[in-house]
Amino acid sequence: MSPPLRILGIETSCDETAASVILRDSDGKGHILGDVVLSQLEEHSAYGGVVPEIAARAHVEALDTLIEEALLRAGVTLSDIDAIAATSGPGLIGGLIVGLMTGKAIARATGKPLYAVNHLEGHALTARLTDGLSFPYLMLLVSGGHTQLILVKGVGEYERWGTTIDDALGEAFDKTAKLLGLPYPGGPAVERAALAGDPQRFDFPRPLVGDARLDFSFSGLKTAVRQAAQSLEPVTEQDIADICASFQRAISRTLKDRVGRGLKRFKAEHGGVARPALVVAGGVAANQVLRATLQELCDKNGFEFIAPPLSLCTDNAAMIAWAGAERLAAGMAADGLDVAPRSRWPLDAQAQALLGSGKRGAKA
Repeated sequence: MSPPLRILGIETSCDETAASVILRDSDGKGHILGDVVLSQLEEHSAYGGVVPEIAARAHVEALDTLIEEALLRAGVTLSDIDAIAATSGPGLIGGLIVGLMTGKAIARATGKPLYAVNHLEGHALTARLTDGLSFPYLMLLVSGGHTQLILVKGVGEYERWGTTIDDALGEAFDKTAKLLGLPYPGGPAVERAALAGDPQRFDFPRPLVGDARLDFSFSGLKTAVRQAAQSLEPVTEQDIADICASFQRAISRTLKDRVGRGLKRFKAEHGGVARPALVVAGGVAANQVLRATLQELCDKNGFEFIAPPLSLCTDNAAMIAWAGAERLAAGMAADGLDVAPRSRWPLDAQAQALLGSGKRGAKA
C-alpha cells in the first residue's frame, strides 16, 4: 500500500496542447480525474504537416487555460497536487520548451517536485494506467516519428528489440496521403480511402519480411506507392482507394511478420510470465485494420492484446501525468529546475542508433 498521488501532467511535444490530472490510488490503480487536449489540426492542415514555429506559438497561447480547465474538471487546486510531470522530449524543441518551462514555473511557485518525462515512456506505461498490466510486457510503438518494438521491464527499464531503419510508419502514412492528394493528417485519410478499395489490386513490397532481426523499413514501400500512382496518372478516386487498401495490406503483412517474431522471442526469454501481453501505442495504433491484424496475431500466439482507448493512443497529458506518478511511487528522484528539453531522447540509451544519429543523439 502506498499513499494516493495526484499528478498534474503537461504535454506539448508536437501539435497537441494537453493538460491532465490523474490519481494513482493506494492500490496502484490509475484514474483520470481531468483531461484536456487541444488539437492544432486547423493551424497546420494548409501546410500538409506540422510547422514547428506555429506549434510552439499555439502552445504558448493555450497552455495556461488548459491547465486551469484540467484542474477544474478534476475538482482540485494546485495545493492538492503531489507533483508536476511535463514532457521533456523527444519532440519539437520549441513546444518542449513551452511545456517544460511551464512545469518548472508551477513547481517553483508551489514547491512541488518536477518530473521531466520522456514522451515515449508515457506511451510505454499507458497500459498500466488503463489495464493495470504487470511487468514485463512487449510494446509496439507506432507513431509519426517512431516505429519500435520494445520490451518494457519496469519503470525506467526498456530494451529496444527493433526499430525502423528509415521512415517511421506514421511518416509513411502521411507521405502516402500527400502523394495521393489526400488531406492531412494522412493516417486517417488513407484509412478512410482504403474502405472503398481493393487490397489485392497492387502487390506492394513487404520490407524485411523473413529477416531474423526485428527492425522495420517502410521507404521501399513508399517508393512503390509513388511508382504505382505515377503509372496511372491521372489517378481516379478508385485508383486512390485501391492504392490505399493495398498499402494497408502490405503494412499489415509486414507487422504480422515483424511482431510475430517478437512474440516468439518474448516467449523464449520470458516463458514464465503468467500474463504475456502485447501493447500497441502511438497515433498509428488508431488504425482499425492494423489493430485487427495484431489482435489476430496475439490470439494465435496466446498473448493478450492491449490497445488503449483511441484518445490515449495519440498525444495526451494523462500518460505524462501517469509516468510521473509511476516514477514518484517508485521512489525515483525528481528533476532539478535546470533540467533541459531534449529533441531526441531514446528510451533505450544502450541500443545502437539506426536512424538519425547526430549531435543531439539518437532518434531511433
